[in-house]
Amino acid sequence: MEREYSIFNTDCRTGIKDIPDNSIDFIITDPPYFIDGMGGDWNDSKLKSKAKKSGIVGGLPVGMKFDRTQGEQLQKFLEPLCQEFYRILKPGGFCVVFSQGRLYHRTAMALDLTGFEIRDLLGWKYEGQAKAFSQAHFIKKDKNMTDAEKAELIKELDGLKTPQLKPQMEPMVLAQKPKDGTFVENWKKYQVGLVNTKESLDGMFPGTIMEVSKKIRQNETDEKIDHMTVKPVCLISHLIKLFTKQGQSVLDPFLGSGSHGVAALESKRKFIGFEIEPRYFDIAKKRLEKSANKTDLFSTTQ
Repeated sequence: MEREYSIFNTDCRTGIKDIPDNSIDFIITDPPYFIDGMGGDWNDSKLKSKAKKSGIVGGLPVGMKFDRTQGEQLQKFLEPLCQEFYRILKPGGFCVVFSQGRLYHRTAMALDLTGFEIRDLLGWKYEGQAKAFSQAHFIKKDKNMTDAEKAELIKELDGLKTPQLKPQMEPMVLAQKPKDGTFVENWKKYQVGLVNTKESLDGMFPGTIMEVSKKIRQNETDEKIDHMTVKPVCLISHLIKLFTKQGQSVLDPFLGSGSHGVAALESKRKFIGFEIEPRYFDIAKKRLEKSANKTDLFSTTQ
């Protein structure tokens, strides 16, 4: 029997170069967002320390300091990887990359500039928590105003907060490697390039907005997953089933805690993953071993 999955505790920027051209059916990944330390030099212990000090709500520190260079760094980081994505995907193959609202355009540009066709913006809708904060604290600390002036200004700014509306969606770039010929010709050659519209989250025709509660993650496993940005397995499974057939190959170059790999195996797809952080790799390894033990990949075909 062909091996169901292969995962590597290595930097994906190195490991991905060993994957043959035109051999992967689908890429789905959640790369570093280059916000508040979540970059190419991701350090788990430093991020957790920052979380305790600043107060993280929904995965990002309160305040989210705006820094234009974050987007530039993200795009610079992603472009060489997107070139590899383009090389290893089969013609017509899809690539779904999670992003962040402020930097979605940089993720899309990295894919666009390397030859991908940007097909759509997808959204994971969830229940969010407000992150905006008032200016009252700063006004009270201002030594250039009298107490009366402070009170008047605080009253004037009542309800006015920093420009952060309550987050309720995480965007994804849906990109496609240009197909070889027509959709039908490409399908006959590579079995990719079309969308399975029989796959649905809610019984309706599949849409660009996918509503899945973050709380569902707690019920998908009987163990606590110690990772800052875990995605619900059912959401990833839905995306995998939309864009692939059973038995096809799925790649996630940023494996994290392994949710994408679990979703692939439970959907009867083959999986390749890379994770540079040893602790996360160990978590993913245990989860995939458990999933593989209860999954017979080639028992049926779609």
